[in-house]
Amino acid sequence: MTSIESPCVDICQLNPASGVCLGCFRTMDEISVWVEMSDDDKREVLLLAKERQLLMLPEDD
Repeated sequence: MTSIESPCVDICQLNPASGVCLGCFRTMDEISVWVEMSDDDKREVLLLAKERQLLMLPEDD
């Protein structure tokens, strides 16, 4: 059993241009294989998702 929970926030909408979920910032491929990933792979996806989030969302001033 994994100790890393899904980052899903129930805002499941893909950005058509980027293919990234507007809620969790994962790609459809990352979402579809999440339950099969190792914890190390999940940590990597979480880092990538955080980077995407920072690029896609405007910064707070």
